[in-house]
Amino acid sequence: MKPNPFVLKRYLLACFGLSLALSDGFVLLGGDIQPTSLSRLAMMMIFMFTPLMATLIARKSWRGLKADYDLHWPWQRWNRWWLVAWLSPLALVALTFGISLLLPGVHYSPGMEGMFARFEGVLPPEQLQALRDTPPPLHPALLALIQGLIAGLSINALAAFGEELGWRGLMSKALLPLGFWRNSLITGTVWGLWHAPIILMGHNYPEHPVLGVLMMTLFCLLFAPWFTLVRHRSGSTLAAAVMHGSFNALAGLAVMFVSGGNDLLIGSTGLAGLLALALLNLLIWLGWPETRQVPGKQYV
Repeated sequence: MKPNPFVLKRYLLACFGLSLALSDGFVLLGGDIQPTSLSRLAMMMIFMFTPLMATLIARKSWRGLKADYDLHWPWQRWNRWWLVAWLSPLALVALTFGISLLLPGVHYSPGMEGMFARFEGVLPPEQLQALRDTPPPLHPALLALIQGLIAGLSINALAAFGEELGWRGLMSKALLPLGFWRNSLITGTVWGLWHAPIILMGHNYPEHPVLGVLMMTLFCLLFAPWFTLVRHRSGSTLAAAVMHGSFNALAGLAVMFVSGGNDLLIGSTGLAGLLALALLNLLIWLGWPETRQVPGKQYV
């Protein structure tokens, strides 16, 4: 597929137009923006599919979608990058956890006191106490790990596909001639800014929603190169959806046993996560020298 700049422009206008209309409409109609609100959860699920809807609007057709954006299942074009897509988020979360413990005022909390403290302003006291008093059937970390890995391949991957068809499907393919790093820079910046409406509602950074927009943009900017690499090495946009879904499902492990700090400091979208992603980008730069080549087709 030859890149079409008009399709990319239509995509960006549709993507931001739909996301802003949805989020602003939700607030103007009196939607509940509290973290436990079911209406907010429903709105955010629809929000995740605005890049997919924008892709269809920009293309004006479903036809050719599979071929143009490499929508291949793993059994159709299997390679090890599918496993990388599924499991690399776990390694990244583990690295983030380790970096968090090196930050000032942050401590290891085996009893999950830090996690419960973060829920104090979110859950009703009786519900929070019930969580404390009800022991899970397995160790909490093991249970979260199993659930996260399963969700990453299933429901979370489906939800993430709503985003990835736009980011790593249409955008990454259209920007391929710019080379790996410029492709990732532009895609990551747009991806991050697209989150702004829900970040301002308190998503990911409930303590610092305004600064959270900057942090989320940096997070997406730093994460985008790994997504670009996995998407093109796997040969499928669906692999990016699996990685996105797995990361969303496993990210909570990074703060499960941590106390201290705040939402700008700890966790996958905090400073600890940004440092982990910076190390990952260094690995890409050193380990895959072909990513430094232009035009971008050389890193496919």
